[in-house]
Amino acid sequence: MLKKIPHTYVIVFFIIIFAAILTWIIPGGEFTRHTVNVNGIDREVVINNSFHYTQNQPQTWQIFSAFFTGFEKQAHIIIFILIIGGAFWIMNSTKAIDIGIMSFLKASKNLEHWKIIKKIGINNIFIVVIMLIFSVFGAVFGMSEETIAFVIIFVPLSISMGYDSIVGVCMCYLGAHLGFAGALLNPFTIGIAQGISQIPLFSGIEYRFFCWIIISAIGISFVLWYANKIKKNPKISIMYNEDEYWRVKHSESSEEIEYKRPISGWVSFILSSVLLITVSYLYPLTKLSIGDKFIILPILPIATGLYVITSFFSMRKSVHFFILNILMFTMLFLIIGVMGYGWYVMEIATLFLVMGLLSGIAFGFGSTEIVKSFLEGAKDIMSAALVVGLAGGIIVVLNEGKIIDTILYGAAESLRDLGKVGSVSMIYLIETMLNIFIPSGTAKAALTMPIMSQFSDLIGISRQSAVTAFQFGGGFTNMITPTSGVLLGVLSMAKIPYGKWFKWMLPLMIVLFLLGFVLLLPTVLMKLNGF
Repeated sequence: MLKKIPHTYVIVFFIIIFAAILTWIIPGGEFTRHTVNVNGIDREVVINNSFHYTQNQPQTWQIFSAFFTGFEKQAHIIIFILIIGGAFWIMNSTKAIDIGIMSFLKASKNLEHWKIIKKIGINNIFIVVIMLIFSVFGAVFGMSEETIAFVIIFVPLSISMGYDSIVGVCMCYLGAHLGFAGALLNPFTIGIAQGISQIPLFSGIEYRFFCWIIISAIGISFVLWYANKIKKNPKISIMYNEDEYWRVKHSESSEEIEYKRPISGWVSFILSSVLLITVSYLYPLTKLSIGDKFIILPILPIATGLYVITSFFSMRKSVHFFILNILMFTMLFLIIGVMGYGWYVMEIATLFLVMGLLSGIAFGFGSTEIVKSFLEGAKDIMSAALVVGLAGGIIVVLNEGKIIDTILYGAAESLRDLGKVGSVSMIYLIETMLNIFIPSGTAKAALTMPIMSQFSDLIGISRQSAVTAFQFGGGFTNMITPTSGVLLGVLSMAKIPYGKWFKWMLPLMIVLFLLGFVLLLPTVLMKLNGF
């Protein structure tokens, strides 16, 4: 009989202990840093050849205080998770999402009358389309933290379709991170790495597009294979017991729901319409950025007009469909906000909070009922917030122990006297290992690329190759590293233990990791545009 997989909290705490042990073994060291302007933003980067050893800072009792400090460091994601949980709980209380899922399943069955769709499988088409959409989001504007909000939608939908919570997480989170690894125009990874390396912004996109297609195809194929296996026999899922939570919620939502058009729904419709019309008046034109290109459009007035029209007709049908319309346009305004106004977790959390409030008002909840629903949601999701804070403690221990720069310096020194293939492979391996300690692509680019770009000149490979190795090294391991607050937040929202996710992801991770080596070979063996 297999031993029980430890709780996620236990796994993360033992990693903190391991990090503390390393601070006793690895000597302290640091690079000198200076501020440079990268693509219009000031960032701290290391100065090449500036590494020097410092007084060692072994960590002891800090393994306990790291929990508190980790909370401080990850406060933005923690608050984001709590607000998302509360807002969606208000919406879930209206049963609107349940009606949306039932309507989707009914529409799916109707579509299967078409022979070609029946042969391919409407569910297969749905999984592919959703994962591709999120992959594009990850590749174009680096969607990551935003996927936490989608878990609450896709996990119940996945259970209702006869799959498990892992398939639900894959639709949004894995899809986005496959795109994040391909990084066509991701300003937070490729944009910063290329800017620091002083090569043309988003150059080499032709080969990265090819890589994105291969990476996405392999990831989606793996999910389809797994999903169809679970569809045939749901009990073989490693999440079958844990998914009872979602199955119970689904059975409760299957009860008869009364369709209605209350006055409160029309009040919410008028309030939201006036708000959006005001915003459209203040911001008639929006500069939508895609990589280093942009287009100026009256996107907010257009979206507002569509919202008013669709909300009017959905409200005439039932308040549930009006609330679903609010959800749909929340997603649309999220994309506009990220691409047009540089939104991050604060703005996105605010958007979802407004969504929850409008949903509650529309359904006729009083102020006290809305508050109680919000608190219930925050309470239900609290474990996700706690584990993100705990994971942040790992980075705190490594930083306070002053060993991250020493690890980077030692790894970079190992690149000397290797051939081109060996050198780019080592850069890839180093970036992969460092991602365990520094899961933030932006932070890792600022730390490693000033060094790796210089090394690439010395060893005779293009700086673009070093950037590609950085891209793969961070993109793949983000899907499995326990130091990623986003991953742990997503898993906690879906009620998936980290150990079970690791076990499920390991075969795919091995395939993607080896694929990274293969895709790097043409960057040093072939003449590619931009390399």
